[in-house]
Amino acid sequence: MTTGTLTPMFAALADETRWSILTALGEGDASASALAGRLPVSRQAIARHLSVLQEVGLVEPVRAGRELRFRVVGAELSATAQKLDAIGREWDRRLAAIKEIAEGL
Repeated sequence: MTTGTLTPMFAALADETRWSILTALGEGDASASALAGRLPVSRQAIARHLSVLQEVGLVEPVRAGRELRFRVVGAELSATAQKLDAIGREWDRRLAAIKEIAEGL
């Protein structure tokens, strides 16, 4: 996962409604209609937000009989978390090196 692939994902997650949708889907698969019943957003707006989340790989559609439900793609979220963890470790390493230099002065 490169920075180029992280930028659209973070842009998608920066929207409060999409974050709410992702959180709701974390509790279980749901259709756009079901999500609209739980969130203060129209079904059409939910569908647009789901499309954005699907484009960046965070959700996927799943057929459940005649209903189209969406589920969170955990692997994508895990890969993103691992990338953020690696960035955090690198910053920790740099800060430790700066501290060592400062204490040696």
